[in-house]
Amino acid sequence: MKWEGQRESDNIEDRRDSGGGGGFPGLGGLGGGRGLGIGGIAIALIASWALGINPLTVLGLLGGGGGPAPVPQQQQGPGPKPQDPGARFVSTVLADTEDVWGAYFAQRQQRYQAPHLVLFRGRYPTGCGTGEAAMGPFYCPADAKVYIDLSFYDTLKTRLGAPGDFAQAYVIAHEVGHHLQNLMGTTAKMDDARRRVSEREYNALSVRLELQADCFAGVWAMHSQQGKGWLEQGDIEEALNAASQIGDDTLQRRSQGTVVPESFTHGSSAQRVRWFKRGLESGELKSCNTFGGEAL
Repeated sequence: MKWEGQRESDNIEDRRDSGGGGGFPGLGGLGGGRGLGIGGIAIALIASWALGINPLTVLGLLGGGGGPAPVPQQQQGPGPKPQDPGARFVSTVLADTEDVWGAYFAQRQQRYQAPHLVLFRGRYPTGCGTGEAAMGPFYCPADAKVYIDLSFYDTLKTRLGAPGDFAQAYVIAHEVGHHLQNLMGTTAKMDDARRRVSEREYNALSVRLELQADCFAGVWAMHSQQGKGWLEQGDIEEALNAASQIGDDTLQRRSQGTVVPESFTHGSSAQRVRWFKRGLESGELKSCNTFGGEAL
């Protein structure tokens, strides 16, 4: 992926030295008391919630409540752009999502409101509760920000078997996909449904939400390549491999040896690959209607 020298985003907030704290406190109750120790959480739950985490459920659980916490009052601006390669890469990918979605919405006489992306270490206060590095990258609809601890990329490569810079770019594009859902009102509908349906029914809706974000990431990838031509041989395969490696069935099989489809919240490996490819091939958001009646 030829990302060096491309525009970087002004919507980066580097909070890695803001004293948010390290480690993984508060994770003992995550997942309804399934009895995983710290070691299991660091491997299995990082994977389980790695991409497309739904903060309305998981961060709510961490905070002990049913929904997002009040937005923290942070008056400081983004500050100077980070200079380390990992942060610059994320900033460059975020900038391209701004370019792609800005142009896409403008062609339809609409205005795209870009999210901010917060770099943090360990843990950090968000509009959805305390963000933890162990949860992987996530989007918080309450403050319209993407959060990432860059150490996750080491996990993605070494523990989840998904190396490559475009696999990392897919992570950002997926989270920005959740931002699109927030702008479109889908997130609010999901939050309302969470109060009305059973856990099993909500899990099924969550799968559709996550697969739609995968599809949106595919739409971005198509337009990004058309605009910049910066993808190299094997880049798309890196993203497809990442989508496969973080499918619920693959993660469950790896962490517990069995697969429980009714507990899926993000979709199977095959589903995640299929919907990313659908967006990639169509280049249209309307092709990403995972909430329609068709089989996933």
